[in-house]
Amino acid sequence: MRVDQWFSFHAAARPAVPFAVGPGEEIGWAEAETRANRLARALLAAGVEPGDRIAYVSKNAPAMAVAIVACAKAGIVPVLLNHRLAPPEWSWILDDAGCRAVIAQPAFVDALDGIRDGLPGVGSWLVTDGEPSDGWRSVPEVTGAVADTPLPLAGDDTAVLYQMYTSGTTGRPKGVLTTHRAALTNVTQVQSAQEYRPRAGDRNLVVAPMYHASGAITVVNASLDGLTLVIQPDFDPSAVVDALSDGGVAFCTLVPVMIQMCLSVPGATARGYASLQAIAYGASPIAVSLLRQALDVFGCEMGQGFGQTEATAALTFLTKADHDAALAGAEHLLRSVGRPLAGTEVRIVDPSTGEPVPVGEIGEITARGPQLMLGYWNAPERTAETLRDGWLHTGDLGYVDADGYVYVHDRLKDMIVSGGTNVYSAEVENVLFDHPAVAEVAVIAVPDETWGETVCALVVPVPGAVAPTLDDLREFARERLAGYKLPRRLELVDALPRNASGKVQKHVLREPFWAGHDRRVG
Repeated sequence: MRVDQWFSFHAAARPAVPFAVGPGEEIGWAEAETRANRLARALLAAGVEPGDRIAYVSKNAPAMAVAIVACAKAGIVPVLLNHRLAPPEWSWILDDAGCRAVIAQPAFVDALDGIRDGLPGVGSWLVTDGEPSDGWRSVPEVTGAVADTPLPLAGDDTAVLYQMYTSGTTGRPKGVLTTHRAALTNVTQVQSAQEYRPRAGDRNLVVAPMYHASGAITVVNASLDGLTLVIQPDFDPSAVVDALSDGGVAFCTLVPVMIQMCLSVPGATARGYASLQAIAYGASPIAVSLLRQALDVFGCEMGQGFGQTEATAALTFLTKADHDAALAGAEHLLRSVGRPLAGTEVRIVDPSTGEPVPVGEIGEITARGPQLMLGYWNAPERTAETLRDGWLHTGDLGYVDADGYVYVHDRLKDMIVSGGTNVYSAEVENVLFDHPAVAEVAVIAVPDETWGETVCALVVPVPGAVAPTLDDLREFARERLAGYKLPRRLELVDALPRNASGKVQKHVLREPFWAGHDRRVG
């Protein structure tokens, strides 16, 4: 079965039930089916062929959920672009994916116009709504000129559902290929780990960006179970509290810092949350005090997932029973990321030899299961490096205890997780190296009370030059990096520690900042 097959089934079964609700907008299941059919046909009529890629640039919106399904119906692969990236970052991804069309919200048209000349392969530029500018057509215009009848099935469940770019240690993003089968499987795996079981018509609050694995998977979840997506364009703690309290929301996915912000909204702790059944969280551990407060206020099931885009979304899960045990005295469980999902194997291996290490010993976390990616787009060598004999090498260091719980300790990859968003140090370093006052630079994660981790640049100034300030570096990098990737802390140093081969020893740089922290990564 494919995602679009499940979607069409629920559209026929409950046509008047809302499929997606956004600010000032509600789309029923039957209307969503019609819109998806029309957009699929419009893209094909514009010369985009099955197997081609198109880019979608948008904040969270019901139209984005419909577009994912429309692409599935046409056999087209959507490349869900992070709208927070800088235009040169978009340009590289569009070129790498060979995108034939771009669909964008009006707010991003001007920025995209700045890179259009360098993308001759893009044949169609479509704006989601409003008045199109030069060279742009509107989605309502092109979809109004085609039929709304269903299309023939565009392949089986081994086809690629979406292509999502994740940065790498080289600074170049990698296009992760997620199939229908992997996405649907991962949804059912997570559901089997929860006591809460979603039912048709249940409302799922979407605040995670839909260009992210944890956001895009909500469309798969809705298609499989006939859910209603309550979509918010950005994370606004007050709006989330309103939705959880008054919007009939049954479940949602947040990161711990979001939970903390919601609980800090004036009046939030005194409101009722009768409809709320479950909150899943990830990206960082949760403090016992915050967990107790969340359970007391929200009165729902809590569960933690751990994974990465290469595994669709999740590999392990810390269940309600695990949280209950932690609150009863086994607090160490909250430092774990749970146990492997159904059908998933986790193995800890020596990073040098690839051989399994004993229980309790730290090594690289590897995993295999039906939710793994097909591979990286047009990158066979990088795919072979990450997927070896069917095992996903996550790049995370950790261990498994005698009861099978997985603990994440550190990273082989230089990745920073700030507020649940991934930032790769090499990408930031490549930009900061070009600053005229920077002789050497290393970027690391340092602990942050609000975001879990934040970006810190350790800079060796050019001899004789005026040492750069944090504001200098941020302003210099702003044109080439998304705002969340900019350094939030600067340390000026005389030299960077290196090993015998000249490689910067980032573990030495991190140690003073992380001393006293049990868990070194989120």
